[in-house]
Amino acid sequence: MTMWIPELTESGPRYRALAHAIEQAIDSGELAPGVRLPPQRRLADALGVTVGTITRAYALVEQSGRVSAQVGSGTWVRAEEKIEGFSRVIGAPHEGLVDLGMSLPPPHPARQATLARFMTDISTDPAALEQAINYPLDDSLATSRRHYADWLTTQGLAVDPDELLITQGGTNGIALALSVLLSPNDRLAAETLSYPGVISTARQQFLKMVAVPFDDEGIDVAALAARHERTPFRALYLMPEHHNPTTVQLSEKRREALVALARQRDFWLIEDGVMHLPEEARGTPLYQLAPERTIFVFSVAKILGGGLRSGVVRAPQVLMERLRTSLRNQCWAPPALMTDIAGRWLASGEADRLVSWQFEELEARQAMVREALGDFEMTLRRGGFYAWLTLPGDHRAQTLVETLERDNVRVAAAETFCVGSTAAPQAIRICLSAAPDREALARALAAIVQALAQPAPPRWQTV
Repeated sequence: MTMWIPELTESGPRYRALAHAIEQAIDSGELAPGVRLPPQRRLADALGVTVGTITRAYALVEQSGRVSAQVGSGTWVRAEEKIEGFSRVIGAPHEGLVDLGMSLPPPHPARQATLARFMTDISTDPAALEQAINYPLDDSLATSRRHYADWLTTQGLAVDPDELLITQGGTNGIALALSVLLSPNDRLAAETLSYPGVISTARQQFLKMVAVPFDDEGIDVAALAARHERTPFRALYLMPEHHNPTTVQLSEKRREALVALARQRDFWLIEDGVMHLPEEARGTPLYQLAPERTIFVFSVAKILGGGLRSGVVRAPQVLMERLRTSLRNQCWAPPALMTDIAGRWLASGEADRLVSWQFEELEARQAMVREALGDFEMTLRRGGFYAWLTLPGDHRAQTLVETLERDNVRVAAAETFCVGSTAAPQAIRICLSAAPDREALARALAAIVQALAQPAPPRWQTV
């Protein structure tokens, strides 16, 4: 078999040029998943460089998660993880299960009571019934757009109704954004861990994802610039307020640097604002810093309820007609009945009361999590749904997930959120908001503590 030998035409350090050549070969399919990279000494001789140069290049590519090094067997191109929709997060419910794997708002009977009231109001209003039963036209959605704009503005997210397009929720909004900004085989950048919905949607639209590292201040803008230099991408998807799954928030300094880079390199920003935090716990929205190149995605799923498939995207006017066309092609229009209910809910003041209660409930639940898991490495975000728990010692995330499932507790392993061939950290996401009540959350937390107190299960050895 012929050994792969790249042409190093890029200026700068040789190890970086080689690392870039390897990543480009992986992106193009020249180096397929499962292929072993050339032995370091043979490649060094072929390229006329030192073995140390090859070692540094291989290590740099391994850090990005594109290859995996195994002592004694060489360095191999990692196979891309196959994720079928959300199947690795959502499982069949069973009696006694405390499901902390799904991202759900904390239950409250006011949701059902308010929904019943609005449905009764609509059922006795002939005009509302007529609108609900017919295909909605853009003009008929103007009232709902105004309700969304007014409510978001009171929450510190000022928008104009004419900037908004009603959607069928956050995932639909993301799909619309991708459909107008990118074409098949274009590249979409995202953090190395990201929302499974965007990973699945990008795959469905035949997009290539570029994984970008991040830290406790959010996406690494310098690494993003380097990625764009060698593998240019058309758009960046991110959750600046409450990263899913790690709860990290993008710092103000990095927001400014990110916007400057997007303008310099001319790429779009897709800002996912579905996870709604208290105003004082948020930073400056990207769509306010760079309105000309940002699509902001919002839905009521984390506030009113995930079954109410309604949301909006805010976009610059240059994209609005294309977004409307994409929406018509996908589903003709958002469901008029759900759109009407969501608009009434936001305009009535009931959403404000529900959100206030929700933030108080989340604060109480986060206190429970801190008390139970405070001895472990963990992050939380004020007003957020998640606890991101880094596992101690030799514990493996997938093994812990399986152990907890047997104890009637469901959580999500980091693997579920990995972009491309990113190596998964040994961590789990605990959706503390999803428990039906605090008692169930306490039982689940006790099960997690008990599982972590046990020695990590032995793994089979090989010879």
